[in-house]
Amino acid sequence: MNAAKGKTIRLTMAQALVRYLAALRVATPDGGREALFGGAFAIFGHGNVAGLGEALYQERASFPTYRAHNEQGMAHAAIAYAKAHMRRRMMAVTTSIGPGATNLLTAAALAHVNRLPVLLLPGDVFVSRAPDPVLQQLEDGGDGSVSVNDAFKPLSRYFDRIIYPEQLLTALPRAIAVLTDAAQCGPVTLALPQDVQTMAYDYPVEFFNPPLVRFRTVQPDLEDMAAAAALLGQARQPLIVAGGGVLYGEAGAALRAFAEKHGIPVAETQAGKGALAWDHPLQLGAIGVTGSPAANLMAGQADLVLAVGTRLQDFTTGSNTLFASAKLVSLNVNAFDALKQRGLPVLSDARVGLELLSAMLGDWRAGEGWTARAQTQSNEWRETVDAITARRFVALPYDGEVIGAVQRSAADSSKRDIVVCAAGTLPAELHKLWRTSTPGGYHMEYGYSTMGYEVAGGLGVKMAKPHAEVIVMVGDGSYLMMNSELATSVMLGKKLIVVLLDNRGYGCINRLQQAVGGAPFNNMFDDCLQAAPGMPQIDFALHARSLGALAENVKTIPELEAALARARAADRSYLVCIDTDPARTTSEGGCWWEVAVPEVSQREQVRQARKTYEQDKSAQRKSQ
Repeated sequence: MNAAKGKTIRLTMAQALVRYLAALRVATPDGGREALFGGAFAIFGHGNVAGLGEALYQERASFPTYRAHNEQGMAHAAIAYAKAHMRRRMMAVTTSIGPGATNLLTAAALAHVNRLPVLLLPGDVFVSRAPDPVLQQLEDGGDGSVSVNDAFKPLSRYFDRIIYPEQLLTALPRAIAVLTDAAQCGPVTLALPQDVQTMAYDYPVEFFNPPLVRFRTVQPDLEDMAAAAALLGQARQPLIVAGGGVLYGEAGAALRAFAEKHGIPVAETQAGKGALAWDHPLQLGAIGVTGSPAANLMAGQADLVLAVGTRLQDFTTGSNTLFASAKLVSLNVNAFDALKQRGLPVLSDARVGLELLSAMLGDWRAGEGWTARAQTQSNEWRETVDAITARRFVALPYDGEVIGAVQRSAADSSKRDIVVCAAGTLPAELHKLWRTSTPGGYHMEYGYSTMGYEVAGGLGVKMAKPHAEVIVMVGDGSYLMMNSELATSVMLGKKLIVVLLDNRGYGCINRLQQAVGGAPFNNMFDDCLQAAPGMPQIDFALHARSLGALAENVKTIPELEAALARARAADRSYLVCIDTDPARTTSEGGCWWEVAVPEVSQREQVRQARKTYEQDKSAQRKSQ
C-alpha cells in the first residue's frame, strides 16, 4: 500500500516543478537508475530569481544549477547534452522575461529541427496584471494575454503557460511524455508567470514519486514490413542511407549486421555519421551535397534506397536529384518524415525494423557485382582521404589539412575524440574527412546549422561525456557570433579543445555567392565597407585567454600539431587558432544543391548561373 496516497505537501509552483524534475529517473544499461535531468542552466533576472531561483537553491544537492553567460548559449549546451546522450538524458533551461526569454528562440528552433529534447522555462509577466506593464513586458494593444513567450509556440513540440499552480499536475507529465517520445521529441516550453511561480498549493505527495521513465520502442506494422521486404527483395543495387535515427535508436549493431548479411553499402547523413565505423568495408562515407564521391556515385546508380531514420533534408538528397530515379523505402519513427519523397513509409524503431526486415529477407543479398563495386569505391575513398589529410607542408592550409592534423594528434582519435561543429565550410569538410569508430564521435548540428552553436555545444557534450576529448572546430565567423561559454567551460572545469580556423570572414557564403554569379560582396573583411583603420586585426588567442582559457596562434600544420599536443596535455580549455585559405575546399565529392538564381540580372555571370540552375533543376524528383 502506498503510504503517501492521500497526503499532500504545500509547495510553491516553482518548488513543485523542480522537485518533480529532480525525482524523474531512467534505467541505465546495467539495470540501475539515473536522473533523467542532468540539472538546469539558469540566468536569473527579476522574472525567475525569486520563484524558480529559490526553488533551484532548495534542490541544489539533487538537481544542480549551472550559471552561463548567454541564454542562447546555455540552451545550445543543454541541447548538445541531450544529443550526446542519444536523447536518453536532458536538461532544463530557465531565463527571466523579455530579452532573456527571446534569446532562447534560436535554440528552440534548433532543437525542433533536430528533434532534440530540451525543457525551456522562461519567466513570464504577472498573471495578476497588477504592476502592468512590468519591466521588459511586451504590450499588445489588441490582445492583453500576449507576451513574448507566445513566440515559442511554433518552435515547441509542446507549449503551456502555467497560470495556476495546480496546472503542473497535468502539464509536467505531458511535457515529459513529449520530451521522451521517439517521434514527437523536441523542445518543450513551460512559460512561468513570475507571480504564479511563488504561489503555493497543496500537491499530492505521490506526485513526487513518478514512475520510471520509459523510452518506448515504435513497433512496425507487419504488412508494411512485408511490403518493404518485397520491394527490397526485387532490388539488385540497393543503398542504405543512415540518419540520426540509427544513433538515437541505438541501432548501430543492427545496421552493421543488416549491411553485412545482405551485402548492402551504407552512406551516412550529417546526423547519422558514426552509425557505422569509418573503416567498415561497406562504409561509403558521407552522402549528398557534402558527400563523398563513393557514396554519391553509388546513390546515383542505386535502384532502391532504404532510408533509415533520416529527414531526407536537401543536403542529403541533393535537393531531390541524387537518387531521384530509385525506389524509396523510408523506415522512421516519425510519420511526417517517413512519408517524404513519395516512398514506401514504414513506421518503426530503427533497430527493431532492421532486425525484422532482415529476418523477412532471409538469405537474400544484393547483386554480387554491386557489393564488390561498393567495397572498391569505399577503399578508394579512404585512400583519397589519407592523401588529403596527410598534407603538412603548405603555404596556407585549408580545413582538410587541419582536420588531418587534429586526428593525427592522438592515436585513438577515431575512438575517443568527439568533434563538435555546426556551420560554415567545416561541416562539409568534416562530413567527408573526419573519421570516427564511435557512435556520437561526430557531433554536428546541421539541421539548423546555427552559427555560434559550436563552443556552447562543446560544453554540453563535455558535461555529458566527461571522459572524452571534446574537439570544437569552428570558423572565425561563428566564434565571433558566440563564444562566451568558453568562460563557462573554464569555470566548470569542463575542458574543451577549440581549433579555430581563421579565414578572415564568411568564406563559405563568399564562395556560394560567386558560384551563383554574384560578385564578392560583404562576406570577407576585404570585401565589406571599412573605415580608415581597415579590417580588424583580431588576436583570437588573446581573446580566449581573457576568458580564462589557455591559447596560442599558429601558422603552419607542424606548428598546429605541436600546439595540439600541448592542448591535449592541458588541464583546462585550450584554444588554438590557425589562419586558413578561404578559397580551397575538398573538390572530391559533393552534388547539386538548389540555391535559386535571379531570372534577371545586369551581370553576365548571374545570367550564366541561371542557365545552369535551370538545367540542374530539371533532374529533380517531382513531388505530388
